[in-house]
Order: sequence, then C-alpha cells, then structure tokens
Amino acid sequence: MLRRSVAGVAVVALAASISSCTPRPNDAEPAATAFLKALEEREVNASLTDDASAAESSLNETWGGLQAEGLSASLLSVNQEDNLATATYELHWDLPRERDLTYTAQMTLTQSGDNWGVRWQPSVLHPRLGANQHLELRAVAPSQASVVSSDGVELLTPGTAYRVLVDTDQMRSAGAAAAGISRALGSAHETDRGVPLRDEEGLTRELEGASGTYSVAVVPAPARDAFEAALGAEPGVRLNEEAAMVNAQPDFAPDIMARVGELVRDDLQGDSGWSVDVVNENGASYEEITREDPAPAPAVHISLDHRVQRAAERALEPVAGQQAMIVAIRPSTGGILAVAQTPAADAEGNLATMGQYPPGSTFKILTAFAGLTKLGLVPGSPVPCPGTMNIFGRTVTNYAGFGLGTVPLETAFARSCNTTFADISTKLAPGELKALGKQFGLGLDMEIPGVETITGSIPEGEEPLDRTEAGYGQGLDLASPFGMALVSATAARGTLPVPFLVQGEQTNLSEDPAPVDPQAIDELRQLMAAVTGPGGTAGGLSAGGDIRGKTGEAEINGGSHAWFTGYRVDDDIAFATLVVLGGGSEAAVAVTDRMLLNLDTPAP
Repeated sequence: MLRRSVAGVAVVALAASISSCTPRPNDAEPAATAFLKALEEREVNASLTDDASAAESSLNETWGGLQAEGLSASLLSVNQEDNLATATYELHWDLPRERDLTYTAQMTLTQSGDNWGVRWQPSVLHPRLGANQHLELRAVAPSQASVVSSDGVELLTPGTAYRVLVDTDQMRSAGAAAAGISRALGSAHETDRGVPLRDEEGLTRELEGASGTYSVAVVPAPARDAFEAALGAEPGVRLNEEAAMVNAQPDFAPDIMARVGELVRDDLQGDSGWSVDVVNENGASYEEITREDPAPAPAVHISLDHRVQRAAERALEPVAGQQAMIVAIRPSTGGILAVAQTPAADAEGNLATMGQYPPGSTFKILTAFAGLTKLGLVPGSPVPCPGTMNIFGRTVTNYAGFGLGTVPLETAFARSCNTTFADISTKLAPGELKALGKQFGLGLDMEIPGVETITGSIPEGEEPLDRTEAGYGQGLDLASPFGMALVSATAARGTLPVPFLVQGEQTNLSEDPAPVDPQAIDELRQLMAAVTGPGGTAGGLSAGGDIRGKTGEAEINGGSHAWFTGYRVDDDIAFATLVVLGGGSEAAVAVTDRMLLNLDTPAP
C-alpha cells in the first residue's frame, strides 16, 4: 500500500510525552491525525483548517507538480500548551519511476471552543514553502555524449539541424515538391558535403505514396541558408529545427557520419537525473530541495580513424574532378578506418562501399590463391605468359601485348600477365572461384550498422568463357572498393576479418565461409610483395614500410578504371583505391602512395 496508518505511531509518541495515563480533555492529537489523513486522501475541508480553499489549492499544486503517485503521513509528536499545539510529522511522497521524497514538517493547531483546527500555511506541506509556492519534480538532463574516432578525436557533438518536411496536402504536386527539394539539396551540397542528395524521380514516387507530413532529409545547420535560397517559396515544404548530433568537422566523411548520427542517437542520451524544487505560480524555481544527478552516456566509439580518413581525403584532392575513392580497413580487427570519396563520386552516392565495377587485375589475388590451393602451384611454379592466348575461342591479351614466355608464378603476378591467370581460372571447376572469393569476403552480403555495403559478385562459371574472363577481373566480375579492401585485409590477417563501424554493434554476414589455407596465405603474401618490389607494377612507391598489393586496370567501353589494393604491414592498414576511368593503374597507385605518405607526415 502507498499509505500507512498514522494512529498507532501517534499514540506511542503521545504516550511518551504525557506523564499522566489519563488523556487530557480537548486533546489536539485527533485533529492532527485527521488532517494528515485528509492530506493522504487529498480531501482537506473547512472542518480541518482555517483556510480549506488555500490548503486544497496548495496541496493539489504540489501533488501535481511532484507527479505524485501516493502520499503517506506519520504523526511523530504533538506538543500542546493551553489552546495552542504543534504537531511534528513525516511525509513520504511516492514519485514516478520508484523515486520517493521523505521529510519532516510541522503544523500549528489552535483551539476554538471544543474544536481544534490547523492554522493553514504552505509550510504545512514542506518547511521551505512560502506563499504561492509548491513543490515540483523536475528532470535534470544529462550532458549528451559524443561520437569519438578510434584515435580519440571527437567527431559528432550535440547541436542543431533542420529536417526537411513536406505537407503533402499543401504541395502543388509530388513532382514539383520533389524537383524543388532535389535541386535545393544539390545546391546546398556544394557548400556543405554533409547535405544528403535525393534523386528527383525516386523522391517523387515517395511523395506520391505519402500522406500528412513526410520527412525527406536532414540538413546541417550551416547549410540551411543555401537550401532555403535554392528552394524558394515551394508550397508545402518547410524546415523544422531539431536537436541533432552534428559533425564537428562538416567535411569529415559526411555521409558516413550522418548515418552514424542516426544510428547512435538514442545511445548518446544517458539517463536523466531529477530534482524537487520549490517553485512559484509561474514555474520559476526558488530552491532545490533534493537532487539526483543524471548519468551521462559514455561516448560512442567508431572505427573510423581521423588520421587515416584525413590522409585519404587529402590524397584524393588532385583528382577531385574525377570519381575516385579510397576504403581502408584494419586487418587485425575489421574496423573500417576510412571511406573517402571525391565530390564527383559523392554526387553519385556511396560508390566507395556500394559501387560495382570490374576489378581488373586486382582480382588476380583470388585467381592466384585458387592456383595455389586448387592446382598445386607455388610461387616458383613455371607458368605460361605469352602476349596472347586463345582459350575456348576467346583471345586474351596482356597489357600492350607484352609477353614473358614461361616464368615463375611470382613473376607473372608481379608483371600482371592476363594470359597466365585466364589460363588458371579456366582450369578451375564451376563455382570454385566464386566460393573462394567468399572466403575473402567478396560476394558475401553484409549488414554493417552505420554503413551500407555491397562487396561484389563472381560468376558461377558454368561456361568456360565465364571462368576465363573472371580470372583477370573482367567479364562478369564486379567489386566495390570496400570489397577489394576486404580481400586485401584477409590476405594480411590470414582470416576474413568481420568488418564493423560502430563498436558494440553486430555485423551480420549472409553466410560463414570456409577458412583460408594458412600456407597458401603465406605464399599469396609473397606474390603481393613482388608487385611492390623491383620490376613489379607498383614498384615505384615513395611511401615507406612493408607494402604489398596488386594493381589493376579494368577495361570497359569508353576507357578503363584504375585500381590498386593491398596492405601495409607496419601500421595494420589494408586499402583499395579506385579512380573511375582513370586509365592505367598508375593513377590509383599514385593516389594510394599519397595517402601513405600523408600518414607518414604529420598533418599541417
């Protein structure tokens, strides 16, 4: 029960204070007891006090202000002299969420004729209450936590953003609203890359199926003016200010940070504290009676490394007019260290993690591993590397038609012989290359909280020609930079690292691939070291350290994509760089080299 009886306690207290065993006539104790019971039941009336109206009003204001769920009163003592008495008692309020407030108070009773009544004053409810005051329960908000990078830099902090809302009953049409919003977001994105982009056609379909007020996007506060200027007076479209986690550095991985902010928003709130205050009729607080401090949430840590991300972003600056991107992963943990894109790539979406491109010769990492594990090859095995090779009617040609004759597998890998690896993949059974790719993460579907990814796909290879083209990263092979970074991270680690972005969030894989062969991994590492060694296709790197990798040039109609993927042993970083239509792999090697040099040089 929320109440407890006051009568027994009152009798004991009264007996201790009276020397005679015979009660005095006109004792004040019954009146005090009756008044306390009336407080418990919120039923104070004129028979109990000299100002029932004020007492009832004050009681109700305090009861409501405390959001009280119950009140228990215990009479402790009554001191009486002639027609004046002072009663001391304890009040225990039951408050929401199993909180409570307990204290002692006093009231004065006076006798008129044979009757005792309480002289009303606000202090009857609490010793600190004065005229026109009541008690009130107030929440004490915790300080909001931040999102911190893996190297300790604060990335997201509490701030303000603006949500783009559409009143579907007020818009001219779905198409008109979508066109205006898409145009305004694009214009604002030019000033702040944290502004999301929305496709006009897709947004039109959304608005056609929406009703009432529909949320479209969230615009960072610094971009509000640019958005409004580009939007103009579009009927039914408005901005609503709201609290949000904002990017402390607006140009830092804007798309990733926006997704992280939405994902961890509730995890950053912490637990509110509470206080009971003396407040006036206008709600102004005079005094804090009691307080329980809030418990702030701990900072949320994400795997992005501020130093690596910045190094990658600076490395892309010389190719800002092209679609280019870098993904970096920590092989030892699977933490995603960097996802960097040029503005030209940003305009097309999340290309670094979801774009699908033929991987070119970077795919030879997997073909070589298949040769090591399925065909009994070793790095020193002699393999053919003619300038051209006719395989099931498909003429495979090396870059610029170069030929080496018969050479060790290590040399064919370092010089990137298409003919060698087309021959190896053709000899595989259907499905073998596809299954092996999944051991390195390529072709696996992944649900990674905070980031959307598509690793890539490898054909089953039922037809020999499909296997032929797949061996050197052409035909039906597709990969994202994220997927190829995961391939290199697996080579570096020796097992597939499960990638993650937000610490504590679970990544789900579509299946659990078989483990890779440890001996073959050591041999693969030897092959990748030859690529960056003297005579290899990436032998001219300026960055220091033990760097191993594979270059690639993926031919498409209208040009070719430049690729470079690999890892640096010294700082536990695997990477994949893609310059769309960048030509030869030299372009991707140069971008990667700049990133690694940036990591070796303190930022300005």
